[in-house]
Amino acid sequence: MKKLELELLALSESNASIHSYAVVLGEKKGKRKLPIIIGSFEAQAIAIELEKMKPARPLTHDLFVSLARTFGVELKEVLITDLKEGVYFANLVWVRPEEPGKQWVQDARTSDALALAVRFACPIYTVETVLSKGGIEPEQWDAAFEPNSSTSSVPEQMDLSGVDKAEKGTGNRLSIKALEQELQDALRQENYEKAARIRDKIEQRRRDRGGE
Repeated sequence: MKKLELELLALSESNASIHSYAVVLGEKKGKRKLPIIIGSFEAQAIAIELEKMKPARPLTHDLFVSLARTFGVELKEVLITDLKEGVYFANLVWVRPEEPGKQWVQDARTSDALALAVRFACPIYTVETVLSKGGIEPEQWDAAFEPNSSTSSVPEQMDLSGVDKAEKGTGNRLSIKALEQELQDALRQENYEKAARIRDKIEQRRRDRGGE
């Protein structure tokens, strides 16, 4: 079975259903893209790691990583094995560094597998049958799947409350210092979607003001 390596290209709001997101994977040695619909919790878990944000307390996937490493186990790779009736199937391939040549394969939801892959910084693979079924060629790429944001930021639609309302309420744009305070408040409240959104605003504000 020939494995095809993928890279995580983007997270975007999905037009397929409400409160869902598309994680877009692309062939490393090809042009096809593989959009996979995931829930908001899994999208948040992936986005937080991509943003390198540090939650006040570990999220479920972070706890899993901590436990695995406590027992000397590393995630070698994620393999997306099948696509049946719109559902993707994935395997986690685990290894123990001191036992070369030995590995364990565990079935997992693809969304969870991807959230763990970004935390272990391990490669993501699939097979030709999956890409043939779910992959989209460049000329077929529909606007419905075009990413609304790159992997460097959380999709704007993940949280529609907080910063924008606060700015409208005052009639003035919040200062960077005020936004930084809101960021800290959001982190303390463990509202990571809002925190990521505020962080993006801070970075954009600094770019707009020439690095203030």
